[in-house]
Amino acid sequence: MRTPFTGQTIENARRALAAQLRSADVEEAELDARILLGAVLGLDLTGLITQAARSLTPAEASQLARYAQRRVVGEPVARILGTKEFWGLPFQLSDATLVPRPDTETVVELALEIFRERPASGRPPRIADIGVGSGAILLALLHEIPDAFGVGTDVSLTALGTAKANATALGLADRSAFIACYYAAALAGPFDLIVSNPPYIPSGDIANLSVEVRDYDPRLALDGGNDGFDAYRALIPQAAELLAPGGALVVEAGQGQARGIETLMAAAALEVERPPKADLAGVLRAVSARKMPP
Repeated sequence: MRTPFTGQTIENARRALAAQLRSADVEEAELDARILLGAVLGLDLTGLITQAARSLTPAEASQLARYAQRRVVGEPVARILGTKEFWGLPFQLSDATLVPRPDTETVVELALEIFRERPASGRPPRIADIGVGSGAILLALLHEIPDAFGVGTDVSLTALGTAKANATALGLADRSAFIACYYAAALAGPFDLIVSNPPYIPSGDIANLSVEVRDYDPRLALDGGNDGFDAYRALIPQAAELLAPGGALVVEAGQGQARGIETLMAAAALEVERPPKADLAGVLRAVSARKMPP
């Protein structure tokens, strides 16, 4: 079957795909074209350049056309390829997991800053990730803290399977466990660090999200209830009970939510010791508090 890319060279196919994506108002058309073409051919940027004059095979042209059609209607590149890099690590995705975003790396950054300030406890540190999804936050932290053990929870068995597969692929299966439960309901402390990127989009705002988020991310991982704070109201008191004295809770926040989250943390007898950490866009993205020793 002939496609728009049949018989084209790699360079011409890249240009044609970028033009097709631009005509569909894809914001990063050039980058997406390069990534999709590279995935079809199994080539990195250097390979695309050095082999630019090679013609696509019919099978390659057909595969690229399928990818192009999916991207034109708004499916994210990460969903098309089934994988996304986070914290420099590759993560497989599933329909039950969010696509890890660079903004969420702010949670990892703040968690590491807080963790590395803590006094040594003389035992391996324990980390919990509430609503673990693909495992991105938890496994990034385990990658950075070699002696830690981590537990991830999720209500979705599919998400837990994805996280477990990612732990295995990253060589972290022996330092992690995954449990199906509502937030932290099945966990027993103490934990030195608890992290979470919970659903925080107000229900009424979901219809106005971008197509890439609204139509392709799982609603369960987006919908934070009428005001966006339902998940925080549930998980913050649970986390406060599970933290070891001196342990910290770090959560991701939506735009304009940081102060409200701090209020909920204080109501759970957690000490808000430092300001929220902003992401690269200036949004106060990571909010933390500590359980003070008695």
